[in-house]
Amino acid sequence: MTAADQDGLTYAQAGVDIDAGNELVETIKPLVRATRRPGADAEIGGFGGLFDLKAAGFKDAILVAANDGVGTKVKIAIETGRHDTIGIDLVAMCVNDIVVQGAEPLFFLDYYATGKLVPGVGADIVRGIAEGCRQAGCALIGGETAEMPGLYGGEDYDLAGFAVGAAERGTLLPRPGIQPGDVVLGLASSGVHSNGFSLVRRIVERTGLGWDAPAPFEPGKSLGEALLTPTRIYVKALLSAMKHAGGIRALAHITGGGFPDNLPRVLPDGVGIEIDLSAITAPPVFGWLAQEGGVAQAEMLRTFNCGIGMVVVVAADAVEAVESALVQAGEPAVRLGRITERGPEPVTFTGTLAL
Repeated sequence: MTAADQDGLTYAQAGVDIDAGNELVETIKPLVRATRRPGADAEIGGFGGLFDLKAAGFKDAILVAANDGVGTKVKIAIETGRHDTIGIDLVAMCVNDIVVQGAEPLFFLDYYATGKLVPGVGADIVRGIAEGCRQAGCALIGGETAEMPGLYGGEDYDLAGFAVGAAERGTLLPRPGIQPGDVVLGLASSGVHSNGFSLVRRIVERTGLGWDAPAPFEPGKSLGEALLTPTRIYVKALLSAMKHAGGIRALAHITGGGFPDNLPRVLPDGVGIEIDLSAITAPPVFGWLAQEGGVAQAEMLRTFNCGIGMVVVVAADAVEAVESALVQAGEPAVRLGRITERGPEPVTFTGTLAL
């Protein structure tokens, strides 16, 4: 045996455990298999994921791609040891952005980077990702797990997601013809979703509460559990409404930037949007955050979804049909406002947000 054999380092000694990575892949194979759908039926483990658009029923498809992360919400998952829902957030942030363009999410890939790979934690994360894919009707066809000691501390991790969807040519949103008089509907959020958590964590720090303390705004849950409520996935309800009712002219996913930054992204020149804040029933978490953080209404509206995770712009003569289709799909809508002539600001507010 040479000196090099005696003193030489291994990859494992450097902090990267290939066996743990292989173990994780074997553990998650059944979870991935459960997300299969027409167009995607291959096993993970190859160098790339495959998808057959023809088998999925598309004839002249336009592909729509989106990628996103979960932000500092992952820090709460890490500190509470609750990892089984953060993957739902990851999928939601991507597929909700796909569907607002009128496209059906088809497949998803994830990137999981950590300082030290713990197969049980990794499996929980992928379990959430698979559940998110199931809710969205898309297939989990691949991903990457990267163990990077020295870049991430201890067992800290971060996530990124990548989704691809498709729509038949000529059906993408927003559609031409958005005009004053069109009606604006809102779909309820499940809570904070996945934006604004740097402020959320700062407010929690100010209160002095631990993650295991009872949630002041949600009886029966700990603070960490309540704040980890996953982002709502609107895909199936919106696809159903678009299929069974005409008149949807635009959709807007209310993420970072809230109403003021996200609504103008779907508006043509010359028109604005008026939102009646009194029509919104905000979940109690937002009132708690505003009170404990001393956060002004304008800041709440630009940081959080404040109870509305998706906005639907509908032609005035199609409102009742769209509302009925959404109810049938399990996502009842609230009438939030209307499209107006463009004023000094693209988004204007009436009423007061009840927090």
